[in-house]
Amino acid sequence: MLTFAQAKEEQAVAQQVEKLRKAMIDGDQTALQNLTSDKLTYGHSSGTIEDKKLFIGNIVNKKSSFATMDLTNQTISISDNVALVRHKLDAVTSNDGKPAEAHLFVLLVWQKTGGQWKLVARQAVKQPVETAAAK
Repeated sequence: MLTFAQAKEEQAVAQQVEKLRKAMIDGDQTALQNLTSDKLTYGHSSGTIEDKKLFIGNIVNKKSSFATMDLTNQTISISDNVALVRHKLDAVTSNDGKPAEAHLFVLLVWQKTGGQWKLVARQAVKQPVETAAAK
């Protein structure tokens, strides 16, 4: 049974996820700095791993940009000060100026420190072609 406190924390994490989505679309460096841990490890479906500086730099400098980003089928599980968020991500992107689409399953790890949820880790995997086509 979900307690009021758990529901409140899940809502707080969901709000952070939405702020991250918006900051990535907007290329908002300040918001990205505030939402992510200094220890961030950001894994792409290609196998590329970025730290906080590289992740934010690539978004702000438009090396990796998002025109749209839709998150669906989101689940949030909290244990103490760690939140695991899973969702499906469908986006219109540009990578090094080349238009593309992304259809991914994503795992986000958030940690609550100093009363604030910060993104510590992210890993994405590509959706199977039949799943992406059926969206």
